[in-house]
Amino acid sequence: MNVQKSLRLVHHWLSVIVGLPLLVMIGAGVVLMLKKDVSWIQPPTISGSAPDMIPAASFDALFAAAQSVEAAGIEDWSDLDRVDLKPDKGVVKFVSHNRWEVQVDTATGEVLQASYRRSDLFEAIHDGSFFSDGVKYFLFLPSGVALFVLWATGIYLFVDMQMKQHRKRRRKAVSAGPRAAENA
Repeated sequence: MNVQKSLRLVHHWLSVIVGLPLLVMIGAGVVLMLKKDVSWIQPPTISGSAPDMIPAASFDALFAAAQSVEAAGIEDWSDLDRVDLKPDKGVVKFVSHNRWEVQVDTATGEVLQASYRRSDLFEAIHDGSFFSDGVKYFLFLPSGVALFVLWATGIYLFVDMQMKQHRKRRRKAVSAGPRAAENA
C-alpha cells in the first residue's frame, strides 16, 4: 500500500471517529469567541466609581456585599470559585460555584451587577471537563490530536495533488512541442 493511499485511509477514518467530539468542541468554541460580545454568555464588566484606584473598601466589606445577593448562594469564602479583581475598572468580581457573578465597586462596596455567568460552562464543555476528566483526557484530547493529524494529512494530500496536476500539465505542454506554444 502506498503512502498516499494509507494517508487517505487515515484521513477518512479519523474524520469519522472524531466527528462528534470535534463538533462539540467547535460549537462551544464559537460560543466562547462571542463571550465578550454577548452578555447572555458572560456579563459585561461594569466600571466602579473610582477606577485605577487602590480599593478603598476592605475585602471583608466587598465580600459582605457579594453575600447580600441571595441568588449567588455565597455564605462563606469556600462557596467561591474565584475572585477576580479588576483595579483598572475599580471592580471586584466574586464568582460562586453555582456560576453566579457578583460585581462589587471597590471604592464604595456597592453591588454593581449580579448575573449568571455561562462562559465557564461553555469552557468546560469545550475542553471536555464538563463530562468528566476521563472524557477530557481520553476522548477530547485524542480528538484534538486527531484533528491535527487530519490537518497534516489533508495538507499533504492537497499539495501532492497540486504537484501531480502541475507535472501533468507540464508534460502535456512539453509533448505538444513548439507548435502548441505558437498556436497559443
